[in-house]
Amino acid sequence: MAQILYIAIYQPLFNLLIFLYNIIPFFDLGVAVILLTILIKTVMHPLGIKAARSQKEMEAIQPEIKKIQEKYKDNKEKQAKATMELYKEKKINPFSGMLPLLIQLPLLVSLFQIFNRGLEKEEMKHLYDFINEPEIINYNFLGLVDLSNPNIFLAILAAGGQYAQMKMMAAKRKTTDKQDTAKAIQSQMVYFLPGFTFIILLGLPSVVGLYWVITVAFSIFQQYIIRREDKEKKDGGNKESN
Repeated sequence: MAQILYIAIYQPLFNLLIFLYNIIPFFDLGVAVILLTILIKTVMHPLGIKAARSQKEMEAIQPEIKKIQEKYKDNKEKQAKATMELYKEKKINPFSGMLPLLIQLPLLVSLFQIFNRGLEKEEMKHLYDFINEPEIINYNFLGLVDLSNPNIFLAILAAGGQYAQMKMMAAKRKTTDKQDTAKAIQSQMVYFLPGFTFIILLGLPSVVGLYWVITVAFSIFQQYIIRREDKEKKDGGNKESN
């Protein structure tokens, strides 16, 4: 399995990164990482949209699911049957949002390994024959940041971006006096995950932080697009009803 992931994901990504690095006139690893991240996120954009919409659909029917749980709280079999009937009625696949994430996970792990290992001479053994090996890897991003070492500024940007992303995700969720366990956990994660991200990135090469910043920025843009489309649909529906 590890060999399959290496051949199918790790090695192609490694070679694409080196290819981008080679075609940049001023040989800047940071710019190559940004281009690679944007390219990957653009290709994966339809999957990201699908996962986000699936999550919104699941959130929209949560009140109905809670009614089913209360109605059949003493009969798990009827509860499960009624829940599946609700999914069928609403034409929702409860697992459709997980599939895109499962597809992206090996890709994300491979990218993390590439950035964390670095691009030293011994790593060039992963190159295809038709990809030129660079004479030197310039870790000095735009002459400002040494990407081979941790950088607190990129760590702050990544953590702040993740906080903004999670706040956007939680913006439309209604709060009630009696929060269930799931909502309480979600509320805590808004602060915990950015903090955890910041601490982790302080111990890693800042090339990982740069990748994280671009990924979060793209995700925020993706959520903005979804919200704008939903608003346009809602406004269009209101005009038709009037």
